[in-house]
Amino acid sequence: MNYIKSDIQNRVGILTIDRPDALNAMNPDVLRELSQSLNNMILNEDVGVIVLTGAGEKAFIAGADIKLMQQLDLDGAQDFGKLGQDLTLTIENSPKPVIAAINGFALGGGCEISLACHIRFASENAMFSQPEVKLGLIPGWGGTQRLSRIVGKGIAMELIIGGQMINAEEANRIGLVNKVFPLDQLLNETIKFANLILQNGPNSVAKSLECINFSSGNTLKDGLNLEVETFTQLFDTEETSEGLTAFVEKRKPNFR
Repeated sequence: MNYIKSDIQNRVGILTIDRPDALNAMNPDVLRELSQSLNNMILNEDVGVIVLTGAGEKAFIAGADIKLMQQLDLDGAQDFGKLGQDLTLTIENSPKPVIAAINGFALGGGCEISLACHIRFASENAMFSQPEVKLGLIPGWGGTQRLSRIVGKGIAMELIIGGQMINAEEANRIGLVNKVFPLDQLLNETIKFANLILQNGPNSVAKSLECINFSSGNTLKDGLNLEVETFTQLFDTEETSEGLTAFVEKRKPNFR
């Protein structure tokens, strides 16, 4: 069964998790198919930006499949955790920007998948939580690591050990999401921002993502060294030459 719908609109690749009857909950089959679809988009030269969203109007991803988790032994739990972590690492390390269009519930693993995306836009009805402690668990797909880097340690502590749900307005206030839109405008606004990215040099966008990701877990000095090294190397690329020349000539650059 196909759980992921793939669509390409003018260099914007849209991946839709299509399991609305289960509020787009994640099981191993969905995780594997999403990972494969994501890799296909990353390798597709006709795609410059990737948008990740959920089918229906209720949920982005309502989390992991709890009935499945109830049956897991230790080996199965580790495999399931690794499968989710591998997906989030693929998203985070994608050289093409991945934007989450969060159209409803982003709970547990769904919130963790959104945390791995480079940008998060939410609908007004979106709800977020890391409720794992209510199940006697902890987040297993990166929530204990990424949430604090996005919203700060104190707020991450509050959300993870409290397990409470917050709405889109609060998520925006604490910096968990970048912007909030009416549900019927969410995808169009996300695509609009994707098109803004597409006007920029794809290599410089990829290198920016790389340097920003490197800043987590490394010293400022190491980050600055990588930044200046990358900045310097770009001067030996056709993309940078075109960008600088186009500015001087007062025209739009032709990066592609």
